[in-house]
Amino acid sequence: MTHGTMLEPGAGRPIVGGGLNATLKIAGGSDAITSTFEVIVPPGYDVGAHYHTHGEELFYVVSGQVELFAFEPAIRSKTHWSMWVSRDGRSPLHAGPGSLMHVPAGCPHAFRNTTDEPAVMLFQAAPAGHEDYFEELAKLMAGSRGQLDPDEVAKLRLRHDVHQITTLASPN
Repeated sequence: MTHGTMLEPGAGRPIVGGGLNATLKIAGGSDAITSTFEVIVPPGYDVGAHYHTHGEELFYVVSGQVELFAFEPAIRSKTHWSMWVSRDGRSPLHAGPGSLMHVPAGCPHAFRNTTDEPAVMLFQAAPAGHEDYFEELAKLMAGSRGQLDPDEVAKLRLRHDVHQITTLASPN
């Protein structure tokens, strides 16, 4: 007989460090093809524009406000990704509760919190295993004291099929 998973609020495996605050709700593996997280996005956090050659992601804003981006820009300029525009005129979305972003493999994307309040997002990654990236990133951020080494972040991301376009910014 197959059973699903039911979790009480707050349940799951915490992944925290250096401003990263996520709870792994469902780990990928034999029972799940995706990893599912609740992520608290602190003020000032910017994941940086990036893409995955094999991964697909889904972000759902539960509370707060974030800026979301998921398209190929007309020009990958040196300006911040929030200034990018697609060939068909799309620009990043100022997103509140109920907003959703689906990211297919190969699509540049990012999110950031420019407000003074934390935001909460439900996040799914397929294939499963993104929890390994989050755990390594949390350790790196915890040891950085707010000064992330861009080379270390780039190495970590490449190990996990995260191809960085712009820089990750942790909160001050």
